[in-house]
Amino acid sequence: MRKIVAIVGDSRIDKDGLKYKLAYETGKALVDHGYRLQSGGLAGVMEAAFEGAKASEKYKEGDTIAIIPSFDRSRHNPHADIVISTGLDIMRNAIVANADAVIAIGGGAGTLSEIAFAWPMLRLILAYDNVDGWSSKVAGMKLDNKVRYEDIPDDRIYAVSSPEDVIKCLEENIDKYTKYHKGIIL
Repeated sequence: MRKIVAIVGDSRIDKDGLKYKLAYETGKALVDHGYRLQSGGLAGVMEAAFEGAKASEKYKEGDTIAIIPSFDRSRHNPHADIVISTGLDIMRNAIVANADAVIAIGGGAGTLSEIAFAWPMLRLILAYDNVDGWSSKVAGMKLDNKVRYEDIPDDRIYAVSSPEDVIKCLEENIDKYTKYHKGIIL
């Protein structure tokens, strides 16, 4: 089964800017390497990543999964193949973050919430360190002092700065991050 990678980030970006380029090229590289993409399904980084995914020669229908905040199935970007309308508004961010890996490109509070959900859900998290927003603020760090994986001593949010870094990091780490959150335990 192909792994699903979530791409999270700014919902408003300049189409000529670095965030758009990184999202587009990362989406394309992910599909080129056999991954499926998941996002909140709206505009900005989410749309650019899906557009990039569809530009891959290896693209297949079903490679872009939109987890949208409303019940209105028509409210998603035009590159979404599968649309899951949650009706959960911003709380759908937890579902977006529960992919095999999460990649953050910039982002505001919504992106930070997705990163914060992915951390206790034991997901592999990558963050672009060369754009403004939350991804560069958390790149390379641990969100807290909990030991998520005893066998991964350098567990952290992995800093990346290019689609090539993303693919390399995924290939080196995605099969290490296989545990799933089993609920809050005191």
